[in-house]
Amino acid sequence: MAGELLRRRAHWWPSFPDLLEDFPFDLRISPEEHIIRVEESEEEGAYVIKAELPGIDPAKDVEITVEGGVLTVHAERREEKTEKHRSEFHYGSFTRSIRLPEGCEEGDITANYDKGVLTVKAPLPKAEKKQPRRVEITRGT
Repeated sequence: MAGELLRRRAHWWPSFPDLLEDFPFDLRISPEEHIIRVEESEEEGAYVIKAELPGIDPAKDVEITVEGGVLTVHAERREEKTEKHRSEFHYGSFTRSIRLPEGCEEGDITANYDKGVLTVKAPLPKAEKKQPRRVEITRGT
């Protein structure tokens, strides 16, 4: 019974590739490119993104761009280990795009790389603290 129901649903449910055709951006990634795993949080009035990128030189191998409220981190890893009778290569591209919260100060974004972790901070807009206004009540005559 359940198998028959699944077979009937398969005819009207679009395939995964068909769903991707209507998606607003390309989710397909080339075999040479990998997604960077990130941790997002809010700390001290800033939107914070942390990405583990061990074994790279941030000055040469990382590019961070911001356009239209989207922050993109692109990294390239090139590593070669040579031993007496063997050599090993590790390489690849890593990319991640993250939509920033509305109102982030794009011009004040900072980035820091420490012990294999890239930390990007985007200041959030300061919330205005409004004092309550007392409304006077009048009497009808």
